[in-house]
Amino acid sequence: MRFHETVEIHGHLMDTGVLARVLDDVLNYGGDYEVESIDLGKSHDDESHAKIIIGATSPSQLTRILMRIQVHGVNSVAQGEVVLQPADRDGVFPVDFYSTTNLETVVSLGGQWVPVEHPEMDCGLVVVGGRVRTIPVSEVRVGDMIVCGVSGVKAVLPVTDHSTRVYGTFQSMSSSTAPVSPQRQALLVRTVARQIREIKAEGFDVLWVAGPAVVQTGATSAMVALVEAGYVDVLFSGNAFATLDIEAALYGPTTGDDLTHGRPAERGHEQHIRAINTIRRAGSIIMAVEDGILTSGIMHALVKAGKRFVLVGSVRDDGPLPDVHTDVLAGQRAMRDALHGVGFAMMVASMLHSVATGNILPASIPLACVDIDPGNVTTIVDRGFAQAVGVVTDTGLFLEQLAQELVTDYRPAAAAR
Repeated sequence: MRFHETVEIHGHLMDTGVLARVLDDVLNYGGDYEVESIDLGKSHDDESHAKIIIGATSPSQLTRILMRIQVHGVNSVAQGEVVLQPADRDGVFPVDFYSTTNLETVVSLGGQWVPVEHPEMDCGLVVVGGRVRTIPVSEVRVGDMIVCGVSGVKAVLPVTDHSTRVYGTFQSMSSSTAPVSPQRQALLVRTVARQIREIKAEGFDVLWVAGPAVVQTGATSAMVALVEAGYVDVLFSGNAFATLDIEAALYGPTTGDDLTHGRPAERGHEQHIRAINTIRRAGSIIMAVEDGILTSGIMHALVKAGKRFVLVGSVRDDGPLPDVHTDVLAGQRAMRDALHGVGFAMMVASMLHSVATGNILPASIPLACVDIDPGNVTTIVDRGFAQAVGVVTDTGLFLEQLAQELVTDYRPAAAAR
């Protein structure tokens, strides 16, 4: 016996390849399909519309397929009322819970489409007092009313009109996993800079996710200039980034690297631990700045500018610094809380924290990922972000060029020396 559901999808289905990905997902999940109708429009700018009949061997398999293809904006034609079930234990969803995408999502409650608050991938949906929001599995409590199945749930693809803040020139920039040419990098830098200016002009914040390579490639002065110019509103990172930045500010060259003379730093690992101890003795990074102990560097600039930062650690951390969240669930909550007002994300040389950030970002927030490792760029850009731009290049060089583009009086560190 076969079970079927008719679905539909709108958008630029052919030139983006989304229709092929939808059909591949159906087959990969063990289902089958029949394209009932397809309208490709009359001009290149027209959106296409397709209706597809999805088949599966069981209701559960069909539901799983329908959830999977919703990441592409595919929804059932016959939308019913949402199905709710209470959680029967803390930290556990009902078996057939709806697994979220990072797309804007609406839920049918009482005959009305209610928007989901804070769209985030790989969560569930909880309904409280007529409102719907995403909820991580770790936050579920007994009795929470959880959305189950796909009935009454619709994912909405981001608007691609060129008049919107999310798209425009930035959307048209394609990513590549090969190092970029100097000419193309200059274009990408100008495009990212323009996007940042537009986001700031509309009152939104810019989130930065940064890895230790920002310090290790000598881009500290560029990053400080961007902070002081108001282009860094929120920073997500880990213990290593903050420690290396503070270590360089307190003692000079960071662990193992003398960036001034290009040779190993003497007693580098000792000063790494001493930097951590100095901040722990002060009580926090903010207190170290206020007490005049930390007087330069990126973390100093963030504190002086009153900007938000969230540091989340790992098992390999030294110390760690007192500001670092060692409970990853608490760290995730802090990151989610800091996303309010963010309109653009800049991810630089940090795969793990960038992936963690990508997991909690709505698809409506555009992002740029810069890394020297093509694999890291691919990992971030391919995580369901149609609005992502990936740049494979040297982190320090990119940040120097971006600072020159955004900060009128900025001079590269090399020129300053």
